[in-house]
Amino acid sequence: MQGSKDARIVLVTCGSRAEARKVAEAVVAKGIAACATIVSTAIESVYRWEGKVQRAREFQLVIKTRAARLEALEAQVTRLHSYDVPEILVLSVSAGSRKYLEWLKSSTR
Repeated sequence: MQGSKDARIVLVTCGSRAEARKVAEAVVAKGIAACATIVSTAIESVYRWEGKVQRAREFQLVIKTRAARLEALEAQVTRLHSYDVPEILVLSVSAGSRKYLEWLKSSTR
C-alpha cells in the first residue's frame, strides 16, 4: 500500500438512478473523476429540510478523483443535479494500491 496525499472519495446522493448515471458519466467523460460507482440498490435518507424531518429514496454515488479536480467536480455535480443543495462530501484517502493510485492520477489529468 502506498500513501496518498491527492486521492479523494466524493459521496453524492441522487434522487434517481438515471440522475446518478448522468452525473457519473459526465464527470468520468470530462476527466474530472477516474471512476464513479453507483450503488444501484436504493438507500433511504432521513434529513432535515426547510424545518421538517424528511425521508427520500436515493442512489449513492461514490466518486474517485484527486484534490486538484474537486472544484471542477463540484461545479459539474451542481450543474447537473436536481437538488437545491446536493450532497457533496469529500473524504481523504490515506492509502491505496500503488497501481490504482497511478491509474486514478492518469485518468484525471
